[in-house]
Amino acid sequence: VVGYIITALLGLGMLITLIRFVDLTLTTSKIKSQLKNVATPNTNNPLGRILKVYHDNKSQDVENLELKLDEAILRETPRVEAGINIIKILAAIAPLLGLLGTVIGMILTFQTITLFGTGDPKIMAGNISLALVTTALGLIAALPLILLHSIVAGRSKSVLHILDCLLYTSPSPRDLS
Repeated sequence: VVGYIITALLGLGMLITLIRFVDLTLTTSKIKSQLKNVATPNTNNPLGRILKVYHDNKSQDVENLELKLDEAILRETPRVEAGINIIKILAAIAPLLGLLGTVIGMILTFQTITLFGTGDPKIMAGNISLALVTTALGLIAALPLILLHSIVAGRSKSVLHILDCLLYTSPSPRDLS
């Protein structure tokens, strides 16, 4: 049962990773398209929504405009980072579940020893196998999930970097027009 749970967690983590990777790739593509046409913001991407905030508030003083742009970036951050922490949590849970399977297998082994003694190793082999297999499954699930988390987190950070750089690399938000 523990092995099936670990396998399901791996599948779920890979599915979330695939969805987030595709979404972040599409978002990056839309942002690059938006960068070519900064004057007319398109609200189908985070950069366009931030530029819309700029265009709607460019008549305000620089400090208020910067605050509104910061607020717009903060609003976009959860959308960009959605689901990434779940992948990290699944990667942390998988080896712990493997350890749980190990403990369960060893408990079953000791119960078997209590009932039948240590005379026949074949009786204990199944439970010891359960213990080792779940440990291996936990590690096998955790390793790719950690790698996939770092890939998706890196992609997410690159999107957020583009949004932050737009605001902070120009001397003034007024330079966006």
